[in-house]
Amino acid sequence: MTRYGMLSTYPPTKCGLATFTQSLERALTERGGDTAVIVRALDGPLGLAAGRRSEIADAELIPGDAASMRRAAAALDGCDVAIVQHEYGIYGGRDGDEVVTLLGMLGVPVIVVLHTVLPAPSPHQRTVLEDVCARAQSVVVMTRSARDVLLATYRVAPDKVVVIPHGVAALHTPGGVRSHAAKRRVLTWGLISRGKGIEWGIRAMDRLRHLDVEYVVAGQTHPKVRAAEGEAYREHLGAVIRELGLEHRVALDGRYLDASELDGLVGTADVVLLPYESTEQATSGVLAEAVAAGIPVVATDFPHARELLSGGAGIIAAHGDPASIAEAVGTILESDAAAQRMRRAAARDASGSSWPVVADGYRRLVKSAMSTRAA
Repeated sequence: MTRYGMLSTYPPTKCGLATFTQSLERALTERGGDTAVIVRALDGPLGLAAGRRSEIADAELIPGDAASMRRAAAALDGCDVAIVQHEYGIYGGRDGDEVVTLLGMLGVPVIVVLHTVLPAPSPHQRTVLEDVCARAQSVVVMTRSARDVLLATYRVAPDKVVVIPHGVAALHTPGGVRSHAAKRRVLTWGLISRGKGIEWGIRAMDRLRHLDVEYVVAGQTHPKVRAAEGEAYREHLGAVIRELGLEHRVALDGRYLDASELDGLVGTADVVLLPYESTEQATSGVLAEAVAAGIPVVATDFPHARELLSGGAGIIAAHGDPASIAEAVGTILESDAAAQRMRRAAARDASGSSWPVVADGYRRLVKSAMSTRAA
């Protein structure tokens, strides 16, 4: 029987990290007897836009609040191991450096999961990540490229670093390739923010008017973005749609979809489009889920896409280039044979990333950490 301590954002916070942590927690505790203690990282004091109290979390970590840090440390120290999700933006202090203080308060073994590995960090960002890794027994990254960047850019012991892929749910896949007589659907989903490059996807649709295709963008504006600038980015996207006269070909669905709603929507897609502007994104949960669902993917050239699509599950397009994106999407929509090849490649490549398989990878790390502590 294992008691897992988990530090991260967590629902009702709406973000990819929160969803990841909840999925990992459920996968780890599905076996009888194993339990989890959730320490939820908040943006600020309860009652603010940072998020209401979770009914599941056992403690909450508030930026700049020493008392909450002590409570968080005590909750994690009551477990066999602490699994800590790391992103620069979720903890208090400069570049989230308060998490380093918290890790220094723990007596239990720590496994750190890195969701972002910057290839060109600021000096302070480098120091924070190196300090976080120094306090961990194991450091998890989700791609081989992230491991390469980590070891080339930061002072981290190589024997600590383990690659475990981003877990994916068993999304339902479409029942075969659609007829060209039917309207085709290109889908982008996830929390919306600048940098997702959605305007380039919209402009690509302008170049595909010869096809009966619609582009659906599903997801709320990221809560932090909405707090800082309201719906300015979504309004910008609406202006681009109107400028190009694409009101009947592009839909912005601003709902936050639950798992069953997302499952249903993904099952209607012919192509998943990830036109991200970042050239450095080490991990994309949406990319992993799209491949697992067997949907052909068009993505811009970021590290996770290069790695995950190298086996043929999709096509890499140029950043900020509607012509390149349109050409890639058109290749899939106009060739059933190409789409089928990508679906087969996706089924092969996603076989090792289901949540039960991923959870087993974490269990092996936890067993090693606990045995080392006992010795």
